[in-house]
Amino acid sequence: MSRDEQLKQRWEEIVTKLSNQFADGDTLDLDAIIYLIGVQELGQLHRRFKKDHKLDLMHIAICKLLEPYGYYEFDFVDEDGWPHYKIKEQLPTLKAGEQSILMKEAIVNYFLETNYIQ
Repeated sequence: MSRDEQLKQRWEEIVTKLSNQFADGDTLDLDAIIYLIGVQELGQLHRRFKKDHKLDLMHIAICKLLEPYGYYEFDFVDEDGWPHYKIKEQLPTLKAGEQSILMKEAIVNYFLETNYIQ
């Protein structure tokens, strides 16, 4: 199986599992999955978040997801329990489709590492 086919298959598995678990079977999109990863990384699972915090959660997720690629580095956790990252390297300029592939690949790797998928 090619790398692209494997990524697509694993991505579909993640979307299906998360959609069934968190969206009553409605299909979650990339942004929703990034948000869920941010909530997981914050560790405050049963809290309701305001709109600006939802953006912060997505930022946490993106930093966590791109950390293995060398773009971000964990810095510290603040007094409210929010993780902070610092930029190690600027992201390259990517087209929308390339960004999507990078994020999907990073999400697949995240869920492989956490044993959510095999």
